[in-house]
Amino acid sequence: MKVSLSALLCSFLLGVSKADINSVLLQGQYPFYHSTEQIHQELHALAENCPALTVTSQSRTNNKGETVSIDAVTVRSTDATPINKVFILYGEHARELISPESGLHFAKVLCGKVPALADWAKKTLAHSEFQMVVNGNPLSRKKVEGGEFCLRVNEQGTDLNRNWDEHWQAQDSLGADTAPGATPFSEPETQIFKELVVKYKPTMFLTVHSGTYGMYMPWAYSITEANRNKKQMHAILSEVDKSYCNCPFGAAGKEVGYECPGTCVDWVYDKLGVPFSFAWEIYTDNSRKEELYQEWKELSQANSFLAVKSEAHLASSKYHKLFSQFPSSFVQLSAATQQKHDSSDSDMSSQECMFQFNPTTQQAFDDTLFNWSQAYLKTADLVTEYLKKGDYEKLEPAAVLTSVDYVEPVLLSASTHHSSIRATDLTKQQQQLPRLTPSLKL
Repeated sequence: MKVSLSALLCSFLLGVSKADINSVLLQGQYPFYHSTEQIHQELHALAENCPALTVTSQSRTNNKGETVSIDAVTVRSTDATPINKVFILYGEHARELISPESGLHFAKVLCGKVPALADWAKKTLAHSEFQMVVNGNPLSRKKVEGGEFCLRVNEQGTDLNRNWDEHWQAQDSLGADTAPGATPFSEPETQIFKELVVKYKPTMFLTVHSGTYGMYMPWAYSITEANRNKKQMHAILSEVDKSYCNCPFGAAGKEVGYECPGTCVDWVYDKLGVPFSFAWEIYTDNSRKEELYQEWKELSQANSFLAVKSEAHLASSKYHKLFSQFPSSFVQLSAATQQKHDSSDSDMSSQECMFQFNPTTQQAFDDTLFNWSQAYLKTADLVTEYLKKGDYEKLEPAAVLTSVDYVEPVLLSASTHHSSIRATDLTKQQQQLPRLTPSLKL
């Protein structure tokens, strides 16, 4: 979208810098959204008056010489000893504006700033702590704020959710929008994500997306369901789905002959041994929501999907029609079918993309944030129940992951907006990690 003369004039008159013109364009149409800088500032403000919350920042320089700075929020009650460590990754795909907004809202919930959820959040923080990347693709999000509402990839044209070293493939999975990068963890963003999650050692992982409604668990790359904690993860998704989604849930899977490689949800489960790993898609145009619900309800009843079966992966041929009508980033169809949807997606106008991936009214925006903050709390509570009972299978992370050289994050103070840390490139050994799949049949 071109910057109009009137927008430039208004920004000048309002004292807005040229760098902030993009956010003026977004907020001119949808004033309830935050700009990238506003998200950063609000997180920093929360850190000033929420004792449980701290903000750290890490930066990398990309191949273009641009600095990518990522904020990580940690929330831990000062008088608790949590047994559940929850890592949530928001905003991998730039056009999914609602994902970082959901992360910002949830940070406020955990700090007791949303009265209707304050008591629940306090109870959850008695047993769970959280670390969150709220805005995982900040440079491209700024372009989306300027009207490029279909932009999915990062500033170097890489799909961050195909750049993880989990069955990574050099060729594009579906086309330019899912370009996997030159090598696994070639991107500054995924390098930072990896360092954070490896050091944090979560017991639960969640990545948050939009474009449809769905709640998934590993595997994304394989037609085979992940065996470790399959029953527990499926039960958790089933319980959360009843109240907060009414949408497809289960193992993401694939059709025979086509993979969904390089995703974070598989990597943390496999390489880190995280017991509970999930990927959610939390919004699509509400005009399609009822149709999706009815299709899913009929299919799940007809196929007895709610019973955990070895074939209960969402890319089974039983669900082919559903995901042909409602494409997902995590449920891959055959290459030909998926490329057809990829082509259709690339033909969408900016406004069509905005409507598919993000709420465009204040009411829908507020409802989405409130609904999914409840879902995050509920999921953390359910995972904690399994951890307390010891009712889950443990898997130690790969040895190489315990010896990664870290760049220590910098704690933000009242006078520090961000820190710039130049990190050395990951070594080949760190990038090409061995698979760790004892007792898992693939």
